Amino acid sequence: MCHIRVRVAGSACVLGLPGLTPSIPAIRGAVAGAGFVWTSHTGKRHHGRTGGTPAAAHNRSIRGLSMKTPSGLLRAFMESTRDLLPIVIVVAFFQIIVLRQPFPELASLLVGLFLVILGLTLFVQGLEMGLFPIGESMAYAFARKGSLSWLLAFAFLLGFGTTVAEPALIAVAKKAAEVAGEAGFIRNHAAAREAYADGLRYTVALSVGLAIVIGVLRILRGWPLHYLIIGGYCGVVIMTLFAPPQIVGIAYDSGGVTTSTITVPLVTALGVGLASSIKGRNPMVDGFGLIAFASLLPMIFVMIYGVII
Repeated sequence: MCHIRVRVAGSACVLGLPGLTPSIPAIRGAVAGAGFVWTSHTGKRHHGRTGGTPAAAHNRSIRGLSMKTPSGLLRAFMESTRDLLPIVIVVAFFQIIVLRQPFPELASLLVGLFLVILGLTLFVQGLEMGLFPIGESMAYAFARKGSLSWLLAFAFLLGFGTTVAEPALIAVAKKAAEVAGEAGFIRNHAAAREAYADGLRYTVALSVGLAIVIGVLRILRGWPLHYLIIGGYCGVVIMTLFAPPQIVGIAYDSGGVTTSTITVPLVTALGVGLASSIKGRNPMVDGFGLIAFASLLPMIFVMIYGVII
């Protein structure tokens, strides 16, 4: 049993953290930004402060609120326009200079481009105001709670839940089931195709949940990222040798479709927030890398799924 005595605003409390040792510095700084005294199982007392503050996510959300002003909205819109300008120039160059053709229905194209820029503006601001702050604040709250089991359970369910509802994954799984049925890889009727598509989705979601758990453990333990990534891709290569050829391409594509609209912001915020709340962790070094695991592990799991079925 390890104990943390936290002093905030003149008050003190003691947090008991069963099963934790100095090898997990994560939760010894249970309250980010607060003074603490950590007593190890050897009886040695340590004094310090954690590296992050709970205000970080709040400040980001306050910055996002600036979009509510007309000038803030206009500035965000211009930034999105600047970001999309290169692809607009490329399309215009090949359409006018290379193909030497006018744009069909130019008015509709311009309206569509405006809607794309507006949608991107609102999406980015929504991330800044909502998903990033809630991800970071929950990571901080779990560090303060001091429960490794609850943190890992949350990490798994976050990865599983966001992936199983990912629109890109649903579309790829459905198309893969249709092609597999036509090719005779599975029985070509509706029930079999639906079962195959659901199997793919839940296999990928399970692997992403496990990947986020591994990523969180890496942050807590301080494991080198490159060793895990190299080992993972060695596993991908080995599984490619044994998996049915019909599943290999689907497995590789599954690694890309899992990291999309909702998964990436929440998982990134979880990693950065957790690393910011841990004494001795650098958010730039330790906070990123969860997405890499979420892209890598589904390839292995889907190929295993292909071997089993």
